[in-house]
Amino acid sequence: MTGWDVLGEIMGSFPPIAATVVLVGAAVVFIVGFARHGHSFLKYGFKQEPVGRSLEKRFDNLESQFSEVKSELSAIKTNHFGHLKNYLGILNGALLDKRVIDNETKARLDNEIRGM
Repeated sequence: MTGWDVLGEIMGSFPPIAATVVLVGAAVVFIVGFARHGHSFLKYGFKQEPVGRSLEKRFDNLESQFSEVKSELSAIKTNHFGHLKNYLGILNGALLDKRVIDNETKARLDNEIRGM
């Protein structure tokens, strides 16, 4: 006995008007479900999450990941500029030792580096 046989027996036990109402109701449910969810309605039925909510969850997740990346980038910037400041300070000292710049120019450059 197949599923169609069972369905035929069940539908045969209903009066013709009730069977028609049940079939029309089933057709309406199928049309509405297929219109809202497409082919996946055949797989999952109405237990699907609407696309809007799933996209909101994805964007919320992306937003939290973006804030983490942003904080990591700011840490990298701070660390990078710290190394750059040290390098420029050493370079100023080397230029002073080679007498390319004088003490006054070195002091102005050091003040600029501190202001970065």
